[in-house]
Amino acid sequence: MRLLRSTDLALRVLMRLAVTGDSNPTTRDVSTAMDVPYTHAAKVVAELQHMGLLTARRGRGGGLALTEEGRTASVGALVRAFEGEGDVVDCEGTATSAPCPLSSACRLRGALRRAQEAFYATLDPITVADIVVDPTGSLLLGISPRP
Repeated sequence: MRLLRSTDLALRVLMRLAVTGDSNPTTRDVSTAMDVPYTHAAKVVAELQHMGLLTARRGRGGGLALTEEGRTASVGALVRAFEGEGDVVDCEGTATSAPCPLSSACRLRGALRRAQEAFYATLDPITVADIVVDPTGSLLLGISPRP
């Protein structure tokens, strides 16, 4: 299973904000520090704000700040929210691909679903605060964009 770029970025944004203390970086600051396009960072920040995990204020004295809900958010819930509830494989087919001919008697789909749920269950008890404990937190503060 591979996470979407937006899922990865959402987790990194929350981690970064969890260690910034009183400073309130802007979306541009975060995108530069993480070496990702500003537009992609802005979309992820907007979604995280919509979810109530961070606040974003414009203008002088503005910037991004992690909410208490963001600090205590479950990593598993975050990954589910960004990845969606879909199966690991698409057995039903799409507009450009036919359904799998094994779907009526396949055991793989169920096994993959159980593996996906085990993946999420492993992440469920872990919070954003848990994943920024040192040495990770100190390293996050020292990250600068690539030259």
